Amino acid sequence: MGHRGSSRLLAAAAGVLTTASILAAASILAAPLATGQQTAPQEGIAPQQGMPSDQRAQSMRTFLGLGSEPDKAAAARGEPLFQQNCAFCHGPTARGATGPGLITSDEVLGDDHGERLVAFLKKGRPQKGMPGFATMSDQQLKDIAEFMHLQVELVANRGAYHVLNILVGNPVKGKAYVATHCMSCHTTETFTHLGGRFRSPDLLQRGWIWPSRSANPALAITATVTTADGSTVAGRLVQVSDFHITLVDQSGQARVVELDKGVKLEMKDPLAAHQEMIMTLTNRDMHDVTAYLDTLK
Repeated sequence: MGHRGSSRLLAAAAGVLTTASILAAASILAAPLATGQQTAPQEGIAPQQGMPSDQRAQSMRTFLGLGSEPDKAAAARGEPLFQQNCAFCHGPTARGATGPGLITSDEVLGDDHGERLVAFLKKGRPQKGMPGFATMSDQQLKDIAEFMHLQVELVANRGAYHVLNILVGNPVKGKAYVATHCMSCHTTETFTHLGGRFRSPDLLQRGWIWPSRSANPALAITATVTTADGSTVAGRLVQVSDFHITLVDQSGQARVVELDKGVKLEMKDPLAAHQEMIMTLTNRDMHDVTAYLDTLK
């Protein structure tokens, strides 16, 4: 398999990450970044969550090295052909049934727009139970190839995922949830025009459940270290282990302190309450609160 096929295979494998894995990755400490005008995606740079969906998808495609973008019109033509001739063995989305899945197939990943798959599909693999499709036209086989490439895209490129309407909750119940669970930490001003600060309901939902530390330095985890001789070092937490802690103090200087015997460590996480909330937040409450906050424009 070539470099492009290898990149696609890794990306497709990455597509099976669980939600728990993604949430765990999101909780990794990150230093605050300067906010400002959004720039175009750069090659080799992981896409940002706040990008428009088309820009995010293209940025993710470049980052993962996925190769050529599938022809969606051709994939739409190829879908019924695939369902009629291939789905029984390979499943309706090419992820396997009585036969193997094709998402990580060398034949699929090594092809761009049918230049290899057309000949392969015409011949088939009779010795392994796969018939050839010699009576189909090249265009039909190219359309099937594009459908398979689109399935790889949908698995590997999470940036291409389009969120459907999530404003399905009850705003009245959402307001009651906020009053009960949020007002002990927040004030009314916190929610003023909150719904208008986000470009879409899905970004709003993501934003209120887990606000971005990079967009708001006040949400950074801070720590105070008291050494055995009584001196203190305080600042924004960068890294902590069983052996040492790295902070950035008010002057911007990185400070590394060994966590030896007698050293006391105090950490403050402004999002601790949100982390506790996530553990008990139900889908219904999440949708209700989002529906309510979206009205605050």
